[in-house]
Amino acid sequence: MKKHTLSLSALLLSLLAGHTYAGWADALKEAVQDEELQKQVIDTTLGSSNATSNTQLDTQTLINGLKEALEVGSQRAIEEISQPGGYLDNQQIRIPLPSGIDQVAGLLRKYGLEQQVDQFEESMNRAAEKAAPQATALIVNAIKEMSFEDAKKIYQGPDDAATQYFQEKTSSQLRELFQPSVKDSLSQVGATRYYSDLAGEAKQIPFVGDKVNVDLDQYVTDEALSGLFTVLAAEEKKIRENPAARSTELLKTLFD
Repeated sequence: MKKHTLSLSALLLSLLAGHTYAGWADALKEAVQDEELQKQVIDTTLGSSNATSNTQLDTQTLINGLKEALEVGSQRAIEEISQPGGYLDNQQIRIPLPSGIDQVAGLLRKYGLEQQVDQFEESMNRAAEKAAPQATALIVNAIKEMSFEDAKKIYQGPDDAATQYFQEKTSSQLRELFQPSVKDSLSQVGATRYYSDLAGEAKQIPFVGDKVNVDLDQYVTDEALSGLFTVLAAEEKKIRENPAARSTELLKTLFD
């Protein structure tokens, strides 16, 4: 092969700078007589063009796939925790007795209040289950507003990157939305009454009553949101790692 003074990349730059795409092949033949070098230049140029096209396609697939993954995962998570026992029977997110009550629960049970303690704990979890479905609209809206940069960070991020995105975008709004619902639910399932009864009884126990002082609405709201994000993270990890959890073709394309 003849030795050429121009490198392949330099030749490409000089040709493309002086000619339109339609005429670049003719210019190439004039500039380069070596047929093998002509082929290298053509292959390199077409490869660059195809790479650009594929990048655009991959970008759209990335955005659509991530939004779909988030929607699928969030719907599964919310449906799961909204079922009877969604919080109560899940040891990872079960809402425990609040500070004060938990410290005196043993004594309260000794004083014959075992049933009330158990009913109170159950009622808090039932309240969270009743409030959980309201999260769907806010989370779906956060998905719709996701930018490409958001999608890129989530795709390249850790197993709970999408959940972190939800926490950043929706936590304050979810808290505002959940708290009135939790308050109503606590009343409906009897939690407020159980708590008042327990607190009243606890005040009769020496060195105990002064420890029972909880903003019940805020406590259950915070615990309910913590449980929601915990289950969201588990669903997100499942979609990333478990092919069987990828329920649509787009999800399979994105994460395979």
